[in-house]
Amino acid sequence: MSARTETSTKPADLAKPAGRLGSLGSQGSARWWTLAAVSLAAFMTYLDNNIINVAIPTIQRDLHLSIAGLEWVVSSYLLTLAGLLLVGGRLADVYGRRRLFLVGMAIFTLSSLAAGLAGSGEVLIASRAVQGVGAALLMPTTLAIIMATFTNVRERSMAIGIWAAAGALALALGPVAGGLISQHVRWGWIFLINVPVGLITFVIALAYVRESRAEAAARRLDIPGLVTSALALFALTYALIEGGVKGWTTPLIIGAFALAAVAAGVFGAVEARSQNPMVDLAMFRRREFSGGTGTMMIWAFGILGIYFFTSLYLQEILGFSPTKAGLAFVPMALCVAVFAVLSPRIEARAGAHRTVAFGMLLMVIGLILFARLGLRVGYDSLLPGFMLFGAGAGLMNVPLTNAVMHTTPAARAGVASALLNASREVAGLLGITVIGAVLRTRESAALRAGAGPVPAFVAGYHAGLVVTIALLAVGVVISYLTLRPR
Repeated sequence: MSARTETSTKPADLAKPAGRLGSLGSQGSARWWTLAAVSLAAFMTYLDNNIINVAIPTIQRDLHLSIAGLEWVVSSYLLTLAGLLLVGGRLADVYGRRRLFLVGMAIFTLSSLAAGLAGSGEVLIASRAVQGVGAALLMPTTLAIIMATFTNVRERSMAIGIWAAAGALALALGPVAGGLISQHVRWGWIFLINVPVGLITFVIALAYVRESRAEAAARRLDIPGLVTSALALFALTYALIEGGVKGWTTPLIIGAFALAAVAAGVFGAVEARSQNPMVDLAMFRRREFSGGTGTMMIWAFGILGIYFFTSLYLQEILGFSPTKAGLAFVPMALCVAVFAVLSPRIEARAGAHRTVAFGMLLMVIGLILFARLGLRVGYDSLLPGFMLFGAGAGLMNVPLTNAVMHTTPAARAGVASALLNASREVAGLLGITVIGAVLRTRESAALRAGAGPVPAFVAGYHAGLVVTIALLAVGVVISYLTLRPR
């Protein structure tokens, strides 16, 4: 790679396409090919988060997995992804976002091939863990590359909208694709479909994505920060994943939470004293960054927690098949995608604070409609709540991302993107954990009071919705106050 490509990126350089294929295109088309590459990468990583859920029973029968082994098929991916996101973001800032994108894509694609061909539970779990490593390198680079490539604010907002819509489409297609593939084709194809998409994305990125990185003065690795951040996230993620299975008061889970707290404390102390910190703690003194990150966590808590338990409600209470349950989520995710594309125009007129707050309010209204549903519900009764929740989620995501990233120095774009992604992943796990605990507590109380299993579950589900509604209502206020213009 030439010296010119290795230096920190300037706006003039960004407009020029990279590689032999890129030289054939115009400056403008190269930017949009770059967006295509990072959007495809976002699509793949989001899809892999949820496509496996519906196929779990088929995998268990085929590979003769125990319940613990089956859980780790899902958890191994989440554990390495969440644990290494900050590391991936910082490595991208130091060594180059294009380089880390290509490395991450190669790892993700090859491990998807291994997962699809796996003939044992051990191989599948190991492949899923390596997939998480690849995704941890990919996810922070996608947003950082957009920030470096699109220097025009209007174009950047549009690009982030398309990037967010790609993730939403993956959210929609994941359960449906998982159900159809596991029901009609071998389950391994839920991973093998990543291989051709990964190869195409790799070629596009090789041709068109320009290199960008931090300035030379900021290109130093903070090894203590890398180690302590990864340790804290690994321990916290493990505790959240395993706590419900092993018991929240068991020594192992308490020890994992304690390790996460100690590692996070050491990380904060190291970063406060480092001349070249991995995470510049001064970023959190800006209300747009801290408030925006907090709002993102509230959003993830709500959408991922409710997504998980609504799937159980549809299948166990309403009797939907896995495929039908997956199809029920499609209108919601399509609304996320449509409103993610429309939100930059709305933001330009109303401002980020009003747009994000209104989006959160629509999510609250959608959940209130769900809290009114009972034991005998048709598809038409589900649709209004799904669509309002999806519209709100799509409306707030792009302005929120813009507000957070615009307050971030260019040299820290990878780490800022990683912080957003890590906060979303951890908050999503926390949402499943907290809402699950509320659901089970209320369900147990209803059973003790003489209710049947089905009404008891619905009572617990409604209690989880109430908690989420209250939290999202707080998010309406936080987003409005922290994202308003200075």
